[in-house]
Amino acid sequence: MEGLLRFRESLGISESLEDLQYYFNEQGELRHMITKKPFLYNFYKNGYDRNHKRYKILGDMITLHVYELLEKECDLQSIQIPTDASDDEPKSFFFMSKELLSMQTSLLVLLQDKGVIRAGQWGQKAIFHHSLEKGTQIPYIKTAIRDHMSVIVLNPNDNFLEMKEETQIIVKKEEESEFCDLHTSHVHKKAFIPKRGCSSPEEHTSYVWDHFISKSAATNVAFIAHGYGGLVFLDLLCKKSVEVMSKVSAVAFIDSSHHTEHQARTDPKVMNWMRTNCRSWVVSFKPLDRPIGTLRKFDCHKVSAGTENHDLAPYNALQSVFRFLGRSSKSRRSVTFPSRTMLTRSASKKRQSI
Repeated sequence: MEGLLRFRESLGISESLEDLQYYFNEQGELRHMITKKPFLYNFYKNGYDRNHKRYKILGDMITLHVYELLEKECDLQSIQIPTDASDDEPKSFFFMSKELLSMQTSLLVLLQDKGVIRAGQWGQKAIFHHSLEKGTQIPYIKTAIRDHMSVIVLNPNDNFLEMKEETQIIVKKEEESEFCDLHTSHVHKKAFIPKRGCSSPEEHTSYVWDHFISKSAATNVAFIAHGYGGLVFLDLLCKKSVEVMSKVSAVAFIDSSHHTEHQARTDPKVMNWMRTNCRSWVVSFKPLDRPIGTLRKFDCHKVSAGTENHDLAPYNALQSVFRFLGRSSKSRRSVTFPSRTMLTRSASKKRQSI
């Protein structure tokens, strides 16, 4: 919760959804408290700046609301990173199941698209115009928990601490007379301080892999990557191919931005692993799960997400994605990996005597 409080303070706003006269109804739909109508961007006539500011503040409030749902409804905990950060150092955070590192269960890692969205969201537009159910990762988290999986919700877009700096400049205003009027004007500037270990989506994901995912007791790890998150996962796979391929059993790409041949062109083992262990759901007018043809040799199997809307693709493909993960998990458990023979002193002596 400390990370959430720090995030609220960094926003520099005190409003809540209620203050902005909006709330989520029982169906998780955003509604105006007075009119009961859906969200309307052009709330003020001929007031683009006011409407945009209102939209941004409301988006920040939704981010906080989703964070609270991750903790209260999904029983996840906020983990501050870097783990060795000093008190005055900019920090980021992500969410994961409690006692995850010691639990020998399957692990699901959620990796979102890039942009203003933060942990727990697939697409902010889907939340604004549809519902929390369709725009957040909560349905995926609850399905994973129901299937006795642990969960990590990455926060790859929380990369910088925004600092507001006020500077004073002297403005010279010339009058018709021989005298000049000098006055001081205050200018607000923004400075962005990168967060160590989290200055980019790729760096954030790599940090969580090194310090948490790779050290977890989970023997069956699956990733779900949406949009730019697919490119980020493939970046992780190419940089840590041996350990990722040995620990991850399946990857579900949803309207992903990754490019297998471009990112992994120098490693045929990675491309073969992608084709065997991954599936991609792409936006299409075709019905859900209808195969989508590809001419690329090393592409993973592609199927339709059943929608042409990028932000709604994860929600639409949820059941299909979990069927794929379930089959991949069973397939991995059925494989018998060769055990390593431990060479003891007695065994060494026997070999020497032969």
